[in-house]
Amino acid sequence: MKVVIPGGSGQVGALLTRALAQDGHDVVVLSRGAATNGTRTVTWDAQKPGPWTDEIDGADVVINLAGRSVNCRYNDTNRRAIMQSRVRTTRLVGEAIAGAKRPPRVWLQASTATIYAHRFDAPNDEATGILGGREPDAPDTWRFSIDVARAWERELDSAQVTATRRVKLRSAIVMSPDPGGAFDRFVSLARRGLGGRLGDGRQYVSWIHELDFVRAVSWLIQHDDVEGPVNVASPGALPNAEFMRELRQAAGVRFGLPSAPWMLELGAFAMKTETELILKSRRVAPGLLQERGFKFVFPDWRRAAQDLCRRWEEAGRVVHG
Repeated sequence: MKVVIPGGSGQVGALLTRALAQDGHDVVVLSRGAATNGTRTVTWDAQKPGPWTDEIDGADVVINLAGRSVNCRYNDTNRRAIMQSRVRTTRLVGEAIAGAKRPPRVWLQASTATIYAHRFDAPNDEATGILGGREPDAPDTWRFSIDVARAWERELDSAQVTATRRVKLRSAIVMSPDPGGAFDRFVSLARRGLGGRLGDGRQYVSWIHELDFVRAVSWLIQHDDVEGPVNVASPGALPNAEFMRELRQAAGVRFGLPSAPWMLELGAFAMKTETELILKSRRVAPGLLQERGFKFVFPDWRRAAQDLCRRWEEAGRVVHG
């Protein structure tokens, strides 16, 4: 099976390319940078059609992960770059598929669980979940993220690709022990004694273990009757205070200082990012996956955190001091 992954040079792309290549698939990454992880990489500028479209013609699967990182301050310049990078690349991929003589049978398009409303009362599944953007207490930066997600998905919907199945990957935070990822940051905080609750600790954290993420993507490729939005998240979403407590226990840390919202705002400003990434309540349920019988290897955070901490330490990324 030939799989083409635009934007596959990032952390999530690296997880997928590694796993798919190990399963014997022909994986091609479309990237503006050099080849990574030994995967065959074809250069594209993510701006216009080019020779890279030949890779999509005849491919079995396209997994589009392209888009500027949201781990930045949401100033006007970064907002334009985030929005345009997602909309433009999705449109380009759609045009390449539409023009292919042998179009891929499935297009998995990155989206995000952030599209759902900030809420505590009930989980958001695909059928009954409430899309965000109109919460009266939501900061402007939170509404921007939802605007981006909606524009991303609209571009997928408008693509003229009648012969290709389309799936929206509304993914939660993918947890892996790789350096620079979300788990790496969380466990590093815990090891430094800063792994207490973030804010009031009530906000839900939706996550998925890297193994289940890869398995879910493979499952979606294989199930030709599944299309539209799919919540790629574990069923074990939990409040941040519990999330951090379980992480501390898995990391062997007895105590973690809590962080007040004002402290987080100062930290986010210094790190040139936004507090939305940790303060918004993302309570997402994988309704479709569970209804269709998908079995999670790590459905609860305790076991997932134990596995990730063990592998994080084995890789030598122990924080001292």
